[in-house]
Amino acid sequence: MKILDKVEEIILVLALLAMTIIAFANIISRNFAEISLSFTEELTINLFVLLTFVGTAMGVRNYSHLGFTLLYDLGGKGVKRGMIALSTIAGLVLFGVLFWYGIQTIIFQIDIGQKTPALGWPTWVMTMSLPVGAILCIVRTIQVGLAEWQLKDPASTDKEGELL
Repeated sequence: MKILDKVEEIILVLALLAMTIIAFANIISRNFAEISLSFTEELTINLFVLLTFVGTAMGVRNYSHLGFTLLYDLGGKGVKRGMIALSTIAGLVLFGVLFWYGIQTIIFQIDIGQKTPALGWPTWVMTMSLPVGAILCIVRTIQVGLAEWQLKDPASTDKEGELL
């Protein structure tokens, strides 16, 4: 999973870097040359979607999402396992639905030959971030669900995020 960790981190860094450069270039061109680069908005929005999904997968991996743990903390081993199973299944259903609808959207966009307004690229290229991000989230949900099922404390991880 360390390779997947690095892939996620590289995607996040490159997407954020590209968004920053693109937005800055658009601001400079608008203010100094009075030219609006309309394609920058298109790219920035689609990179933001990619960033959101990959960031969500990384958040699942690092136990970074908010949670209410009062009942979990008070419960015994059986209650904890039940809640782990329920939350893992709920996460898998959510990301599975996102994956399914992402694939259906891509198929539809390919069938009708839809293109982006500013760049003229096939829209499905931009939409790929939805199923790819959902797959990353599915993998991370399974990973965390299995680790929690063993009732390991998320605080007992090393610097790389691997369970000890």
